[in-house]
Amino acid sequence: MSYADIVGYAAALAVLASFCMSTIVPLRILAVVSNVLFGLYGVLADLYPVFFLHSILLPINLFKLATILLPINLFRLVRRQSQPHNVPIRIVPEASGNPF
Repeated sequence: MSYADIVGYAAALAVLASFCMSTIVPLRILAVVSNVLFGLYGVLADLYPVFFLHSILLPINLFKLATILLPINLFRLVRRQSQPHNVPIRIVPEASGNPF
């Protein structure tokens, strides 16, 4: 088994693991990992369509992950700066699902 095969199997396992995720952030993180691994596999195995596809998908997944994480972190930063330092900060997660 070559190094390229090992990278390809690791990429396939990352995709399989992403299908098992029930929340979006871990799914996007695994998608980024699989894009990097499949891109590396495409270069190592001279499979340039695979490399091309995952080099396009990587920035898309990074952008979508950033749009999820940045507003949450900015909200927490603003809340910390607006609260006095001796008051604990409590962030209540949003309710999920339709209330009706």
